[in-house]
Amino acid sequence: MIAVVQRVDHSQVVVDGSVIGKSAKGFMVLLGVAADDDEADARVLSQKLVKLRIFTDENDKMNLSIRDVGGNMLIISQFTLLADTSHGNRPSFIGAGNPAHAKELYEYFVELVRAEGIHVETGEFGAHMEVSLLNNGPVTLILNSANYKK
Repeated sequence: MIAVVQRVDHSQVVVDGSVIGKSAKGFMVLLGVAADDDEADARVLSQKLVKLRIFTDENDKMNLSIRDVGGNMLIISQFTLLADTSHGNRPSFIGAGNPAHAKELYEYFVELVRAEGIHVETGEFGAHMEVSLLNNGPVTLILNSANYKK
């Protein structure tokens, strides 16, 4: 499971001309589910995300978590994060989870973050979405559950 995490002042996702999810200060997260991901990947990645200290403290050091600053998240499914571009110029998505598997783990991941007391809004799984954001910093990190599993 891969997450691209951006520290934002605000973000939103639009489907068919309507805003369906938004966040104020917090994270905009693009989440990709691989074919071999499972609930353990969702648990380890959600915990890493909630505890990630990338907001600045009174000394201008990245030392505060999203919970510390009262932030929220916009989490959007993004299967293209699993693209394999090692051969040719057209990406292959064979490593991405099939839609049913990916949707199940995406929804489970969102619920895990909500269970930590973080307000979460989402995009629409499988829909064409228009995403806009104001990245603060800019601060953008890539998290991969494979790096945190024991």
